[in-house]
Formats: sequence, C-alpha cells, structure tokens
Amino acid sequence: MQEPNSTARRRTVPIEADLLILSFLGHFAWELLQAPLFASLDGADHVTGILICLRATLGDMVIALSAYWAAAIAGGGRRWVTRPGVRDIAVFVATGLIATVVLEHLSTEVLDRWSYGSAMPRLPVLGTGLAPILQWLIVPTIVLWYLMRLARAEHRC
Repeated sequence: MQEPNSTARRRTVPIEADLLILSFLGHFAWELLQAPLFASLDGADHVTGILICLRATLGDMVIALSAYWAAAIAGGGRRWVTRPGVRDIAVFVATGLIATVVLEHLSTEVLDRWSYGSAMPRLPVLGTGLAPILQWLIVPTIVLWYLMRLARAEHRC
C-alpha cells in the first residue's frame, strides 16, 4: 500500500467555513458575556436573551465574512490568510471596526433596536459602546490567528 502523498492533499473545506465556525464560537460567547451592559436586555427572560445574543452573533458573522472578503478584494485573494500582509490585516480590522461603529450607531440611535445600560463605557464623540469595539478587536484577532495556524499546518502536510 502506498503512503499518501502529502503534497497531493487539497483543502476541501473553504477557509470561509473555518472563519464562520470560529467567529460564531467567539462572538456568541462575547455576546453572552456583554449582555449585562445592555439596558434593552434588562428583564428579558433567559430564552429571549439567548435568542437576542444569537441574532447579534449572526450579524457579527456577516461582519467577519465581509471583512474577510474586503481583505481578499484589496489584493490578498481568498487565501490571503495563508500569508497575510499588513495591508490584508489592516483592511480586515478596519472593515470590521467601521461596520461595527456604523451598525451600533444605527441600532442604538436611529432604529432603537437596542440600548446601552449605564455600565457600558462609551467612546467619546462617537458614543459607541466600548464592549462592541473591543469585541471586534479581540474576537477576530483570535480567529485570524487561529486561521493562520490552520493554514500553516495545512501547508506543512
């Protein structure tokens, strides 16, 4: 029997699937942990709170995927994470931050979809909650780090 040729192995799962799975795990955990900072969740029963956090997580996944594709369009190609450059990472993070600030503003100030509690620290001038900003900086950075590790491990196979 012949040894499998490691150079013949091909990735069968799109990297975007890994991005979405990892993003779901990180963002859902973050949404649950930051829930006490939102006044709109005060008095919500457990199931309602979880469903609200799940819906927010799905939105976070759309932001993550959009940011990933923005970096791909900016010149890195779909597999940019295998060899990310400073520009790729900057586009990824900036796209997510801009989307977060815009969506938080629309949701809290224009559409009244949710509101911050008094414990939510806010950015000066913008008024955006600090927790959603930190969420975009921390969760996608960890996801990106792990995607790069997966890409390097795949390359070694």
